[in-house]
Amino acid sequence: MWHPWAKSTASPNKNFSCSSFKDIQHLCKDETEAQIPKKSSIFHRVRIATAVLRSWSAQAAQQEESYEASALEEPFTPSEPLISIPGAETRIVVYLTSLRVVRSTFEDCRAVRSILRGFRVSMDERDLAMDSRFLEELQGILGQTKLTLPRVFIRGRYIGGAEEIKHLNEIGELKQFIEGLPAAEAGVCDMCGGYRFILCHECNGSHKCYSEKDETVGFRSCTGCNENGLVRCPSCSSMPV
Repeated sequence: MWHPWAKSTASPNKNFSCSSFKDIQHLCKDETEAQIPKKSSIFHRVRIATAVLRSWSAQAAQQEESYEASALEEPFTPSEPLISIPGAETRIVVYLTSLRVVRSTFEDCRAVRSILRGFRVSMDERDLAMDSRFLEELQGILGQTKLTLPRVFIRGRYIGGAEEIKHLNEIGELKQFIEGLPAAEAGVCDMCGGYRFILCHECNGSHKCYSEKDETVGFRSCTGCNENGLVRCPSCSSMPV
């Protein structure tokens, strides 16, 4: 016969009640979730990143505003050492190119020329595409062999290139440099049509002359014009310095 069940003397836990195995699984799951910390959601991380980016943007905007304010307060001073062209105190001298080989250079030259022409003052445009001697001239003035165009001189004083002219024009100081210069003549030159160059009368633009002097008979290079057979217009262009 089976032995009768002995009555347990241990008092049952009043706080614990379990009606099925499902309740046991629920309790184990709650304990596991309580031990493992929850990771932040993707939306929370996105909100944090957005807040950081906004703060960086605000700081960058404040720095840019302070830089612009200081640029407006402090007058622009051309780079040292001082470089000047003697004999050009009453006009603007611009070294540029009309060739479209390098698009950025051509755009800079066109922009600077448009800005300076807007003031309608006397301006000497020296196009390196029309006469290569302008390049040697500019290299001698600046003391550099590798140059970028355009280069601007106002009242004989070197101001800078495209970035400097655009900056001066934006802050309104370019007008102060140009004030008092003689006004440009209205209309287009009747002799050169605004190109500032005409054909050489000695070689008719061929840059070659036939010679029968001395012992050398034949063609020689014309000494009165440039490699393109052109000379500067005596009516509207200033002579090279």
